[in-house]
Amino acid sequence: MDEVKRLIDEIRKGDIKPIYFLMGEEGYYIDRIADFISKNVLSEEEKGFNQMVLYGKDVSVDDIVSNAKRFPMMSERQVIIVKEAQHLSRTIEQLTAYAENPQPSTVLVICYKYKKLDKRKKLHKLLKAPNGCVFESKKLYENQVSEWIRKILKTKGYPISYKASILLVEFMGTDLSRIHNELEKLSLVLPVNTEITPEVIEKHIGISKDYNNFELKKAIGEKDVLKATKIIKYFSQNPKDNPFVVTISLLHTFFTQLLQYHGLSDHSPRNVASALRINPYFVDEFQTAARNYSMKKSSKVVSFLRELDMKGKGVGAYNASQADLLKELLVKIM
Repeated sequence: MDEVKRLIDEIRKGDIKPIYFLMGEEGYYIDRIADFISKNVLSEEEKGFNQMVLYGKDVSVDDIVSNAKRFPMMSERQVIIVKEAQHLSRTIEQLTAYAENPQPSTVLVICYKYKKLDKRKKLHKLLKAPNGCVFESKKLYENQVSEWIRKILKTKGYPISYKASILLVEFMGTDLSRIHNELEKLSLVLPVNTEITPEVIEKHIGISKDYNNFELKKAIGEKDVLKATKIIKYFSQNPKDNPFVVTISLLHTFFTQLLQYHGLSDHSPRNVASALRINPYFVDEFQTAARNYSMKKSSKVVSFLRELDMKGKGVGAYNASQADLLKELLVKIM
């Protein structure tokens, strides 16, 4: 993310603001910026007396301000990092008075995850330069995460096949922190310049390259009954690694997008990718599935998947096993 890089470059060059208010749905970038400040603003000798980590569930805004107003000891600055600050959402506007006149020798970092400040309020306006910096960490769309993976690995010196990046997203969703942890593990066991393939992921992360939701979705779209049956059988034998709720959610999204595809007047790859918010890599799948499932049939599948989702959650006193639900899924769709 360009804004993250710019922020980190500024800090590295010594352009450090008195307040960093880090907010938004994507916790990964908030952690990354806070960790960089924690590791780089003060020397190891200075940190003992001048760096403090507070937690929003344990302190009040008054506690934060009181600590922020202290003077550093034998150092030009002190750093105060407030983690889980979203627990202070009801009282966070009380930070306004401090934001009007922040302590120049304090670097106050507020990690306000999964929430955002009201931009109409005074605090948000005060936290902008020169008094501070407001950074909003936005959640990436699923079709953006595979490219994010490629960029992260490129900085580490690892190429990755497109199918491997899709496999990671399919298995771990859009949780960047979780994905980053898995990529860190790969970089510890693989020599630099090793291409990360589905086989590598299967060996080191434990995601099957052949039996996963990505391959199931593709098999169903192609009406490949034999392949889909094999995957369903594997899921039934490994329910903990292949939760039914994840499978049903992915297929529901796929058929909902297929309905959108049928409604498009322009089926060019570029327009389909843009309208469905998918990577162009997947356009062929929708073109194939559209030949196998009409708009009427796709609509019936979406309705059925909703019904099956309720069954999987036990609504209506259903008590079917995951194996039975998967078999019913395959029979009714294909």
